[in-house]
Amino acid sequence: MMKILIVDDEPLARARLRALLEEIGIGEVVGEAGNGREAVNIVSLCHPDIVLLDIRMPGMDGMEAARQMRHISPSPALIFTTAYGDHALDAFDQQAVDYLMKPIRRDRLEGALMRAKTLLNISDDELSETNSFSPIKTKARSHISVKVRDELRMIPVNEIQYCYADQKYVVLHWTQGEALIGETLKELEQEFSGQFLRIHRSTLVAIVQIAGLVKDHEGRHLIKLRTANKTLEVSRRHLPTVRKVLKDMRLPCAI
Repeated sequence: MMKILIVDDEPLARARLRALLEEIGIGEVVGEAGNGREAVNIVSLCHPDIVLLDIRMPGMDGMEAARQMRHISPSPALIFTTAYGDHALDAFDQQAVDYLMKPIRRDRLEGALMRAKTLLNISDDELSETNSFSPIKTKARSHISVKVRDELRMIPVNEIQYCYADQKYVVLHWTQGEALIGETLKELEQEFSGQFLRIHRSTLVAIVQIAGLVKDHEGRHLIKLRTANKTLEVSRRHLPTVRKVLKDMRLPCAI
């Protein structure tokens, strides 16, 4: 069972997160902290697997606490929770798993937790027995630079919905549009292992974007996305792996 620490200076915010975690049923809350210094102390003593970390707090804020936690071994996976959107780049510089805006929705929190579990790449039993891992095994980028209408843009990886191969290029589809990049699907799959799932030889989909697996009238299996009105075909070759991942995430999965 994953161990989770809740950090927020507002008691009501901590209570809401605890209630959401109980509804979701992923992990066990092992403590609460009202400021960054208290959070660092708890992490050094209890070694939680995941920290839900507010940013603006009196005394030591969430960003400084995150930097301190990186010097603790094993360091936890960080999910920032905040009412402000001006710290996103700093959050991903700290290799945050996700950046959740308040009021936090249950589906966003659940997706962030499942992504953290996938990035940890370790079973619940192993977590309770060993707890000696690095949350992110490779230093994957938090943003991908693309050219959009002759303008260089930085696309947050956590906003990418899926990528698909189109002849010599890969098309990256995110919440605000799409763009061509010169990297291959294989390169993206290797760098962002645990964040994206191969569902077809020509398609990678962000794990946190998956809403479920459905079957159409022609018998094809299709991935439904959370934030896009679109389905993506799953190949027969990749169907067993897709089913296993969705079963682990407790998502709808067609026979």
